[in-house]
Amino acid sequence: MDRSIYLAMAGAQQLLEQQAVAAHNLSNASTTGYKAETTTFRVAPVTGPGQPTRAYALESTPGADLTAGTVQTTGRDLDVAIEGPGFFAVEATDGSEAYTRAGSFDVSPDGQLITRTGLTVLGEGGPIVVPPDSRIQVGRDGTVSATTPGQSATVNVVGRLKLVNPDAAAVQKGGDGLFRLRSGQPADADDSVSVTAGALESSNVNAVAAMVDMINLARNFEMQMKLISTADGNEQHANQLLSASGA
Repeated sequence: MDRSIYLAMAGAQQLLEQQAVAAHNLSNASTTGYKAETTTFRVAPVTGPGQPTRAYALESTPGADLTAGTVQTTGRDLDVAIEGPGFFAVEATDGSEAYTRAGSFDVSPDGQLITRTGLTVLGEGGPIVVPPDSRIQVGRDGTVSATTPGQSATVNVVGRLKLVNPDAAAVQKGGDGLFRLRSGQPADADDSVSVTAGALESSNVNAVAAMVDMINLARNFEMQMKLISTADGNEQHANQLLSASGA
């Protein structure tokens, strides 16, 4: 059988994976702090007898577009957006330290600062605990202050957000949407990272561009399927010719 049918099949498989990534990005176009996933491919020559005229397209290490999204003012005290590059540190469900740009925070029943998805927000000294029924304010340097009702003149600093800014090449995005260092080690806090309180960073996904990508990928997939059909048709014609010549 002509090896082109296997090459077209491999191309169709990679296009399906790209479509899945594009669909995932589009579904998160309105997710706070979401960073679009990217796919890269490498060429793998087909080895074997004959001339090296064919190559497979294989998926390489997936990545993410770390371009900042638009910062939108919300006026909510526990909404925080990072200015420029950087990440908030959180505790992932497996207990590891991970990083996110989603700064929509809340307070758990036991007083811990958490994300909207329930992850513990980490400070430079560990989880940040705030007094009950207090008003929370976040400073530009990530300092978290609490004002107790009836004691408006008393502002207590309860912690400081752990803000990190590792090199973009040193981080990778996990299946849970969080970023981690490739080394597996926690990143050091970076005092140069600043935040804006009462605001959130929107997703950096361009919905129109994502839709166009999905349309192009669908057309390319159809082309690969036509190649498979053509290769199969050529094989059938070849078999007919061989049968006729042997009759």
